[in-house]
Amino acid sequence: MDLNTITTVARPQTRTQLPAWTAGDAWLAGGTWLFSEPQVHLKRLIDLTDLKWPALTITDSHLSIAATCTVAQLDGLACPSDWLAAPLINQCCRAFLASFKIWKTATVGGNLCMSLPAGPMISLTAALGGVCTIWKAGGGEQRIPVVDFVTGNQRNRLTPGDLLRQIDIPIAALKRRTAYRQISLAPVGRSAALLIGSLDADGTLTLTVTASTARPIQLSFRRAPEASVLRDAIVQQITDDLYHTDIHGQPLWRKHMTLRLAEEVRRELLEAMPS
Repeated sequence: MDLNTITTVARPQTRTQLPAWTAGDAWLAGGTWLFSEPQVHLKRLIDLTDLKWPALTITDSHLSIAATCTVAQLDGLACPSDWLAAPLINQCCRAFLASFKIWKTATVGGNLCMSLPAGPMISLTAALGGVCTIWKAGGGEQRIPVVDFVTGNQRNRLTPGDLLRQIDIPIAALKRRTAYRQISLAPVGRSAALLIGSLDADGTLTLTVTASTARPIQLSFRRAPEASVLRDAIVQQITDDLYHTDIHGQPLWRKHMTLRLAEEVRRELLEAMPS
């Protein structure tokens, strides 16, 4: 899609070169959504490519994913053998309703900033305790957990001119055992429910619900709950108004699948626990 209202493309190379944000601006990273439909309100694109952020950085404490990291780069990450949660990376990348060509362009940060309920990079980073670093328009930085960053369908904590810089995932979270469940109405359709469970070394079980809900919902249990306890917790903490509705699934069906997949996740993690 040609964006024929654009008059300027800025290409900053450092943070200090980022232009002052004005109405009609848009950040450009992968651009897979930006160029997919008319954007008649836009006049200037601020291209992030020349900032040259390293796509993936592993330190002793965390995995840092640049907002400009592509899905293909993340999917190709060679993970250490003790990262038990590593399969989640590939599973969530394959939850995209997108071709391999899109993978090479679409970015992790773009998926978070679009804040669609079915955004699989939201599912992945929220489930693994990811924390967003945001460059504030007025200067300084703000750190927000991914589970709090997305506030609703295409809504998040960014204000005009804010820029998502990176998402940091704790190494400890990547060493947890995990279980993944996803369902769509169609074989290659957008996710209608995507649930991820993780089991910590101390027995804490965390369930992250996405796609079926308008925003990520996380439930935590000090020890693996009985089936009835898990079901009651979901019913109480995920009220009916939080379930998303669109052509990919109605709220009652999404609720039913959330309860069903949550029990499958619980059972899988229980079976993985040492006896």
